[in-house]
Amino acid sequence: MADRVKEVAVEEVERLRNLTADAARSAAYLYPIRGMAYFLSHKSLWKPLTSKLAPTMTLGLGITTFMFVFTYLPQAAVMAFTSGPLAAITAALLVLSESSTLFTILSKTFLIDDALVDTFDGVLLSKNTTDLVSEGRQVKAGGDPIAKLGKLVKSPLAKFTPKAIIRYVMYLPLNFIPVVGTVIFVLLQGKRAGPVAHTRYFQLKRWNKDQQEKHIEQYRGAYTGFGVAAVLLELVPLASIFFAFTNTVGAALWAADIEKQHITKEGTAPRLREQAKNAE
Repeated sequence: MADRVKEVAVEEVERLRNLTADAARSAAYLYPIRGMAYFLSHKSLWKPLTSKLAPTMTLGLGITTFMFVFTYLPQAAVMAFTSGPLAAITAALLVLSESSTLFTILSKTFLIDDALVDTFDGVLLSKNTTDLVSEGRQVKAGGDPIAKLGKLVKSPLAKFTPKAIIRYVMYLPLNFIPVVGTVIFVLLQGKRAGPVAHTRYFQLKRWNKDQQEKHIEQYRGAYTGFGVAAVLLELVPLASIFFAFTNTVGAALWAADIEKQHITKEGTAPRLREQAKNAE
């Protein structure tokens, strides 16, 4: 039994190492950084964020304060047995992660979900992928990318599901392992967060579950790299509202690049080919 456990542990470590290598080679972890630069240089994309800034900042401050007041010392005491002199830092990082997770759940479910959809679609319009956006909403003529956004004809991004928080709680004890445990925790969170960032893209592509899973598996390393970078940025609760939007911008830039590569590879967009065929 012990040999079997050891074998499984070795296989899992090897799998994570290969996943990390694939993520590094893909350079998809740069898209959250590109998202920041693109967001800051395109003021029209600020509108969805500024409209939600006050309530989300208040929520983030409240959650972070509550978590540090009521959970930091108990967790630091436990960490003292596992992390030694690093207990204070490890416990602080853990509380930040917990605060960020709570903030993300509550804000994306109740406050900023529609604003993130508008941001994602606005970036796609700015990158001249209007045909893709029109699959999920009406697109108006003229104006900046956000002003062009019309009524949604498809429901927004998937709401938070209980399964995600169950998975988070299951991974949480990893943080009690000094340094390595926290790294594995972030990696596993990133593995989940990467594909979630493209939920809207999959929706606009009209991909079913099997098509989504095939695409995600093909680019598993890239999605993990993107997800890890996004998770690390959103670990700072008071700034995580800003990074939630810039990560969305980065995800949309990545989606636009995928579309351009697809069009180049195929010679023309599938929708245009279908229109031409129908016109014959």
